[in-house]
Amino acid sequence: MAWFFTQDNISGDRHIITGEDAKHISKVLRMNRGEELTLVTPDLTQCTCEVFSINSDSVTVEVLKRKKCENEPNVFVTLYQALPKGDKMEYIIQKCVELGVSRIVPMITSRCVSRPDKKALVKKRERWQKIALQAAMQSRRGIVPEVCPCVTFPAAAEDTRQNEKTIVFYEMGGEHINNILTSPVKSIGMFIGSEGGFEQSEVDLLVKHGATAATLGKRILRAETAPLTALSVIMYQTGNF
Repeated sequence: MAWFFTQDNISGDRHIITGEDAKHISKVLRMNRGEELTLVTPDLTQCTCEVFSINSDSVTVEVLKRKKCENEPNVFVTLYQALPKGDKMEYIIQKCVELGVSRIVPMITSRCVSRPDKKALVKKRERWQKIALQAAMQSRRGIVPEVCPCVTFPAAAEDTRQNEKTIVFYEMGGEHINNILTSPVKSIGMFIGSEGGFEQSEVDLLVKHGATAATLGKRILRAETAPLTALSVIMYQTGNF
């Protein structure tokens, strides 16, 4: 069943879908009256709907049933990702959304080779958010994870104050995840470096902010492999796999 998100909570028996979603339903999926789709609202209500009418710019659906969407992890994970080279960030965002990340904060660190200017970053963020949306629809998430504006490393370190637990994955070693996540937590921040990893001073700054250095084993993982591995381990350790 096709999966969509709406920015409005649905109180009535009918809802009108407009914009890109309406075009996708009518022109790409070529859905017809009587076919069913799912709409997820901001309050995590999962609505099973039936197409009532379709025109060139809107789709009207009737709500058949409602239930609480139970597809979200019970832990809010923020990925602080140092910008990798090329289009690797697109792959990282897509797969991390599928795996259950809740928020993504791109950042510029000392060893980042990729350093787009502000204008380019605005365009990239629009592209990244669209990828997050498509991945959330494909994996049937309850939310569309936010891709935040790109920040400096010190700003990312400051942002960790809102996390209950912060973990920096460091190629020079650290604690194992099962030793770090020994009790339930509601929010976790995870830091992943670019191709060159982190400077020791950056790790020290995060530790000063309360973070714990962690290891993903003795092998060095690629910049696009590390976040997927780290997030998978966190989801497993927190009972979400």
